Amino acid sequence: MSPPPSSPLCSSGHGQSCFSRLELCPTPFTRQENTIIQTCAVACYSIAVGGGFGSYLLGLNKRTYEQAGVDTEGNTPGSYKELKVGWMTGFLFVSSFVGLLALVPLRKIMIIDYKLTYPSGTATAVLINGFHYSKQVHGFMKFFSISFFWGFFQWFYSAGEKCGFSHFPTFGLKAWRQTFYFDFSTTYIGAGMICSHLVNLSLLLGAVLSWGIMWPLIDGLKGDWFPETLPESSMKSLNGYKVFISIALILGDGLYNFLKILYFTSRSIHSRLNHNNPKPFSDNQSQPLDDLHRNELFLRESIPIWVACTGYIVFSIISIIVIPLMFPELKWYYVVVAYILAPSLSFCNAYGAGLTDMNMAYNYGKVALFVLAALAGKDSGVVAGLVGCGLIKSIVSISSDLMHDFKTGHLTLTSPRAMLLSQTIGTALGCVVAPLTFFLFYKAFDVGNPDGEFKAPYAIIYRNMAILGVEGFSALPQHCLQLCYGFFAFAIAANLLRDLTPQKIGKWVPLPMAMAVPFLVGAYFAIDMCMGSLVVFVWHKLNGEKAGLMVPAVASGLICGDGLWILPSSILALAKINPPICMSFLAS
Repeated sequence: MSPPPSSPLCSSGHGQSCFSRLELCPTPFTRQENTIIQTCAVACYSIAVGGGFGSYLLGLNKRTYEQAGVDTEGNTPGSYKELKVGWMTGFLFVSSFVGLLALVPLRKIMIIDYKLTYPSGTATAVLINGFHYSKQVHGFMKFFSISFFWGFFQWFYSAGEKCGFSHFPTFGLKAWRQTFYFDFSTTYIGAGMICSHLVNLSLLLGAVLSWGIMWPLIDGLKGDWFPETLPESSMKSLNGYKVFISIALILGDGLYNFLKILYFTSRSIHSRLNHNNPKPFSDNQSQPLDDLHRNELFLRESIPIWVACTGYIVFSIISIIVIPLMFPELKWYYVVVAYILAPSLSFCNAYGAGLTDMNMAYNYGKVALFVLAALAGKDSGVVAGLVGCGLIKSIVSISSDLMHDFKTGHLTLTSPRAMLLSQTIGTALGCVVAPLTFFLFYKAFDVGNPDGEFKAPYAIIYRNMAILGVEGFSALPQHCLQLCYGFFAFAIAANLLRDLTPQKIGKWVPLPMAMAVPFLVGAYFAIDMCMGSLVVFVWHKLNGEKAGLMVPAVASGLICGDGLWILPSSILALAKINPPICMSFLAS
């Protein structure tokens, strides 16, 4: 890879800049340095994304407990734990570091012997290898600035509930009441630009099916299917249908993909063991010289197996002691069994991710949630299930992420020891920074309010899955179970149709996992995502080459700018500085 062009300020010869003479010119990052920085940053934000702040950890708090219905069987009094920075940080530390060491001894088998592709890790390596392209950086900074200042501008009009551009009745007030409106969120537009058209159209289909058809019809059956006196937020009212039908779609899609990946994983391993045993790279001289060089560097700096095994045992013992002290509902012997099973579960997930790029950690976590909730019983099952879900999910997910990073390091000629150290530093930073950042957000905004801006739908979904594991189906409103069966079957059928039909037909089959999200959240964000898809579609029609290059940078700028505005807006909220104007809309 040729080095990037020198900066004009650092050029040599006649007219040399004073910056160069004073030796202040920065040296461009190498591929290895970029890989190390990227690995550390991804490890840090992965804790924020996958640490359960919007799902299983938030499902433990009192507000989610009350939303699930204090009169609901299985949701026993006192089965909640208020979120605090201290215990969240401790839980993340003891659960995350075990995952870093679970698969380290198998890195040669996964990367070199089995030659698993790990598409995300490979794509990251390709991006790093050709990273220094000024137009992408310029595009990112331009749309980052636009997004940030747009968030600042919107803030002035958002005083009070349901005020501002985020509640603009784009399609009329009647549609707005059913959450059909465009809320001008650059985050969702940017996400829609990154996601495939199929994902965005599946979101829109789910929104139309639920908020456009089903919920108005079911709400009209109030007094027949469920009591009129119950508030809509009750799990025995309309909210019960919203939550459990979305769960049925998620579980149907997750179970299908889980079984499919297990099938392909076992078939691939069986084939390799019986018909095509891989030889060590040093015995295969037919490999390209570049591959031999990568393999040599990847194996030169070995990570001793005894270090990984000893570290895994030490961190496991710490977790077995600490986690039951934090959560008495989760007995120590459940944690022991979890850590005995974790390496094999991590291997299955990491192998499947290497083949398909699908990280199924949340599905392993959901299985653990149901099993532990049922085993722990009525009094402690909800808390035990949620904590056990987080435990298994963290180990399995971090192990898979590490393999993606090892693949990136392998392709960018980066030291595996440096990769592991960078991942460790990033994980440690994430365990500290993520709870602090979340708590700032949690205190500044009304997180978890079903009628507010930050609904946190997965918190109530995970808690109700735990209740379902404890008490079975007795908590569901009338005919909800039959609807759940139907949508579970639909999720299985849609996946079968996609996999068994010709590609020209299968590519149009909607994704049940994507359809499930607007069932609970609402239609507005699906409209934003589709707007992002529309931008990408039109851009590709006008200038396909430029769009292919610039869409990721522009989308990232939109997301990051809006995300950065959250920090000053949180500080303003904590300082009791409120927006000066409420822009709202009323019927004439």
